[in-house]
Amino acid sequence: MEIKLSNGRKAIMVEEVQSYFRDEMDESIGDLKAEIFVDFFIEKLGPKIYNQAISDANNFIQEKLIDLESILYVPE
Repeated sequence: MEIKLSNGRKAIMVEEVQSYFRDEMDESIGDLKAEIFVDFFIEKLGPKIYNQAISDANNFIQEKLIDLESILYVPE
């Protein structure tokens, strides 16, 4: 599965990478370098982060379904 970002969201991420380098590393990087950085992280880390988020959401929903079951069923 390929992770695709809208142009607007990717532009925001590029700005955030540039801001990080400027604020934390006292280094300025251009748009192209920051975009390559974003692309690298999306390709290498994106699927792992996405899968973890799906797993977390699944666990959350399962817990809520168990709670719902205890609310809906009446002991006979």
